[in-house]
Amino acid sequence: MDKVRQYLDYSVERAIKTVAQTAIAVITGSQVLNVVDVDWTQVAGISALAGVMSLLTSVLVYDKSGE
Repeated sequence: MDKVRQYLDYSVERAIKTVAQTAIAVITGSQVLNVVDVDWTQVAGISALAGVMSLLTSVLVYDKSGE
């Protein structure tokens, strides 16, 4: 069970960082002048997709050397 906990800690932290970085990139890339003009639905959707992709990637790249 400890291995599962370590994996979850790793993958969730990675996904949160990915979501935050993607949100920053989408907001910056939209070139809006103020917060009101940001399409928050688009930011949330793209960021959520990036988070899911990060979780799926974590399955492939997780370091199992602690076994």
